[in-house]
Amino acid sequence: MKKIKPKNNFLLLTLLTCQIGGFPILAKADAPKCQLLIAKQFFDGVNFPQPNMAVLVVGNKVKQIGSAEALGNQCKTKINLGDATILPGFIESHAHVTFQSVRKDNVLEHGITTVQDTGGPLLPVEGGQGKLRLLSTGPIIQAVGGYPLNIFTPDDTAGGLDKVGITVTSSRNEAEKVVQQLADGGATAIKIALEPGGETGAPWMMPHGDHPIPDAPWPLLSPEIVQAVVNKAHALGKRVIAHVGEQVGFDLAVASGVDELAHMPCAAISDASLQNAVKAGITFVTTLDTLASCGPTGLHYNAFRLGLMGANFIYGSEVAHDNVPWGINGEEMHMMLHLTHGADAINFDDVVNVFRSVTSKAGQRLGVNPLLGSLVPGAPADIIAVRGNPFERFKILEYPDLVMSGGKIVVNKFEK
Repeated sequence: MKKIKPKNNFLLLTLLTCQIGGFPILAKADAPKCQLLIAKQFFDGVNFPQPNMAVLVVGNKVKQIGSAEALGNQCKTKINLGDATILPGFIESHAHVTFQSVRKDNVLEHGITTVQDTGGPLLPVEGGQGKLRLLSTGPIIQAVGGYPLNIFTPDDTAGGLDKVGITVTSSRNEAEKVVQQLADGGATAIKIALEPGGETGAPWMMPHGDHPIPDAPWPLLSPEIVQAVVNKAHALGKRVIAHVGEQVGFDLAVASGVDELAHMPCAAISDASLQNAVKAGITFVTTLDTLASCGPTGLHYNAFRLGLMGANFIYGSEVAHDNVPWGINGEEMHMMLHLTHGADAINFDDVVNVFRSVTSKAGQRLGVNPLLGSLVPGAPADIIAVRGNPFERFKILEYPDLVMSGGKIVVNKFEK
């Protein structure tokens, strides 16, 4: 709007009166900020990439998708990214950002706009508009003397809502109370540890600090306690995520009706058990790169067999581990593509499925907004962009040239 310099007090009073009265000429000053992003290639989180598309952002949401020509007159603020690809902000479905004191702005700047923190201090949902959106499960429910407290804080046998784990003894009522506490405190899902230890190559079997790894087997929650946790969580509308790494914990998780496995199991799982999990509709968070030391006879075998069986996979890199990027992990996507695609040769459908697993599919699993992880009208304006074609080269995703969180740009290398 052109600035008007009043020539006298009468004119100034008139302008102020119009403002108070809500005259249209001044009401526009309070209209939501709009931005039009234009690029050579666009992926909405669901469909195949489309050429030469634009995204109209108004406030903190996506308003419209279309060609630059069709949307060009709807917003004066245009950001032409040229030979680049626009995508939804990526979602990390297995992280320990809070417990490991990872800087949230570093994670966001490297393309992850939402994380599911699965194990650590309980926090309400936070972020989403210029900041990393963080969804917390709170501490992992475990047996006394079991994982994860026996590894990460062995001197704290009780745990608590501010720890990585919280213990339950032998009471179903106690288990239900803990689940209720977690839900009341803002947990978006409930995580439970079913880990007796002993898997060769597993990160939890390696030293953490200056204390030795306890001899396996580690204490496990009883089937009755696990079932009480699952039933209570489901009654409260919360998913149950299980940490498992081998056959015993795997079978207990499936029998109890958990919704999601936090890892691809490290040790080899029987085909019958894998098939039971697929039939039950359990989702597998991959963390293949994090568990790479588990090797081909366990981790790779499980992933490949599950791919043949048509299992549902969600990307997860376990941000906070020292051996993976604290942002988008191109190697995790590469391993997903090669290990979980099934029996046929890899094709472009398989590539797109990997991208869906870290955008729209992951967003739908979280249960906070069905449009999270997609770029459709009404979705949160969480957007990244990279120069070039990431469907041909995953690595460039680790260094996004543009990152937007809830309509606020936090990285823009296109201006340089």
